[in-house]
Amino acid sequence: MNPMDFLEPEELLRFFHCRKTEMSCMEKPQTFLRQLRDYNLIPEDRYKRVSRMKSKENMKAGVYDILDRLEREQSQHIKVFWTCVFKETILHEYPTLRQLRDSLLDGSYHCDLRLAERVEEEEEQDGRGRLALSEDKEKKAKFEIKKRKRRNVSTSNDEQEQPGPSSLLSPGQRKKSKKIHFSSPLKKGEKGDIWTWPIYKSQLPVTCGQMKGTLIREKMETGDRCILAEKQWFKPNEFEKFSGKGSCKNWKTSIRCGGTTLGKLIKEGQLKSAIYRRRKAVRKTPPSSNDSIAESDSEEEHEVQVLSNGEENRTDETEGEEGGETEEEQPEARFDHNQMVFDVTCGALSGTLYKKRFVSGRIGKSIRTDTRWMSPIEFVKAASGQTDGPWRKDIEYDGKPISDLIKADVLKIHSLLCTCGLCSGQSEDLENERNDDECCICKSGGEEELVVCDECPRSFHPKCHLPHVEDETLRPDQAWACTFCIFDQYKQYRSGDERNMEEAMCRPVSLHLLECQYLLLFLFNADNEQIFATNPQLHIDNYSSYVKTPMWLGKVTDRLQGKEYSSVNQFISDIQLIFTNCASYNKKNPEFLAMGKRLKQLFEGEVKMALNISESSDMSC
Repeated sequence: MNPMDFLEPEELLRFFHCRKTEMSCMEKPQTFLRQLRDYNLIPEDRYKRVSRMKSKENMKAGVYDILDRLEREQSQHIKVFWTCVFKETILHEYPTLRQLRDSLLDGSYHCDLRLAERVEEEEEQDGRGRLALSEDKEKKAKFEIKKRKRRNVSTSNDEQEQPGPSSLLSPGQRKKSKKIHFSSPLKKGEKGDIWTWPIYKSQLPVTCGQMKGTLIREKMETGDRCILAEKQWFKPNEFEKFSGKGSCKNWKTSIRCGGTTLGKLIKEGQLKSAIYRRRKAVRKTPPSSNDSIAESDSEEEHEVQVLSNGEENRTDETEGEEGGETEEEQPEARFDHNQMVFDVTCGALSGTLYKKRFVSGRIGKSIRTDTRWMSPIEFVKAASGQTDGPWRKDIEYDGKPISDLIKADVLKIHSLLCTCGLCSGQSEDLENERNDDECCICKSGGEEELVVCDECPRSFHPKCHLPHVEDETLRPDQAWACTFCIFDQYKQYRSGDERNMEEAMCRPVSLHLLECQYLLLFLFNADNEQIFATNPQLHIDNYSSYVKTPMWLGKVTDRLQGKEYSSVNQFISDIQLIFTNCASYNKKNPEFLAMGKRLKQLFEGEVKMALNISESSDMSC
């Protein structure tokens, strides 16, 4: 019996809403996800991203996110969802889905739906009760306002002519708002401009697009950052860019106070502004071209400079409400504001600058080299030996100083008064910056705690490292080194005699366990997209038709951990099989074919180094 035959979509959707968490907790949900993808209920990219996750907690969160998106964006296909997951082959693999189907068949799901409805009804009744209570408070507030008005009848006429903010609010708005409102001293029928209100003598509420801020008059007169928004200070042109209106290139028309542009307030003398950006216009006056002269004049920027005596000094005026402000070319046009990492150099030293760690040249360890994390100042010192060098100019990205990235607001320096962990300079916070923020094997942070190496910047999930890191391995009074660092130390003390390939392949794995663990970790780390880490059959339906013996890095790891390899040759052969399978399946896919070839070349070079094999030896032996 099919439950879809007698249930309405509304009931199925409510049932789905109540069961999302249960479905997201199913063990090994790859088959479940493949079924949803086959029915076009989830896109291919999201399916691949979630199915490749190694952490169980990340997998649960990813499946729940897929189900949540399906409920919000494809609720009209709810019957298709339940139909496809109630197939017998799917039910056989997931007992949770079978229980859900049985719940629909025997009618027991009604209990859960009634409970959800009851909660919604209680919330609705509670909302009506709060509304009635707020109406009672509103009545009392109106009575108090009337009493205040009676007491303030004797106020002076000058005070009555100054309007308050509540004069621009409708009764409905006052009823909803919980903020303190100032009663308007205007007489009935009079109108007033917001910038003349006494409470706005020192500051003004401003907007630019959907962004709201507070403009401090005194700071604007002195040319400082004068607009506070989202707990940050901005100059007018910076606030314009922050609000997404940077393309306007004229903050005087894009930033408004009470519906009036700042340019008009400045022109009328209601607001005083120093010069924030000034560029001398270059007039192009070709012979017999009056139109060109007029066009050149229109490009001149109008700015108002407040002199010490309070008078206004104006440049050539061509700006009106709709006039454009000509700005000098900004470096931001060359950079991607969404880019998070930057390959930087200082002399012969190279590293990677991480945007989310960047704070200043004083403290933040934002540049990752092969050996450690450094602040920009430390990076310059390591490259040139200078302790007080101009790091903004000395450190370069794409051949240009990183000062261009700072000017373009791609990299942002925190305020000197900032107290965040990156700026505090506390020893504990600086200690946390010594290592990477994500696992160097699976490339994710995840909810699981990372184990950090005391010898290098790398971090690992305990189960991603080889050998796995157990709790008893980590001791507070003892440093912990990763396999990469242990292998580097081992190389310094091993015999310098090189072997040929055949001799190395015949040796038992037990004598070269460290080298094999290092090689696997090296491949995981080099596989940036984690293409070769998981079983390809989980996300490629027809893979078994082309490849008869699938192999992946995770399976090689399990075999090595389970002591299934007797010789080094068996271990190497399984890894070589991964690259052979990749070449067989991706003959018509040059992108993945190139990935496999690249990783194979890296592996073969690393094998010779790890096993001390002569360079002239052939890996095909």
